[in-house]
Amino acid sequence: MSEVAVLVGFQAAGKSTFYRRRLAATHVHVSKDAFPNARHRGRRQLRLIAEALEQGRDVAVDNTNPSPEEWGPLVVLAKEHGARVVAYWFPPDLPGSLARNLPRLGRARVPEVGVRATFRRLRRPRRSDGFDAVRTVTFDGRGGFAVLDEEPADQDRSDRSRTNR
Repeated sequence: MSEVAVLVGFQAAGKSTFYRRRLAATHVHVSKDAFPNARHRGRRQLRLIAEALEQGRDVAVDNTNPSPEEWGPLVVLAKEHGARVVAYWFPPDLPGSLARNLPRLGRARVPEVGVRATFRRLRRPRRSDGFDAVRTVTFDGRGGFAVLDEEPADQDRSDRSRTNR
């Protein structure tokens, strides 16, 4: 069974680095950042995901995916192809993300207003959103990542930490 890994977190949260270190060997990378000037980026992204799944490949969707409006079509598409859907949740650390974003050059640097706008829309994914699993990704303090599986599906927690505003 193929898998669609949906990375959820705001800019400079570590999503792309996590992909390179943990998923690159097994998952096709799909990101709207790969086609910044294309029209209909969402449709193009869905087409690339569908093509990979039709080939039996695993896919990692590396965008901010901050809410059900963005991840919902990914979940539907994965399910239509019989794929397992796993959310990788990067809890908000606004000061840390802004600090990691600052040294980026050119288009790689996201204006602070953009990071803050994503932060306002960011919602923690849940299994009730259609995900087969939700994993929380944090920095491990040694230059790597710690990945924890979510609590049971019936346990509801806060959408996001409000301490990092």
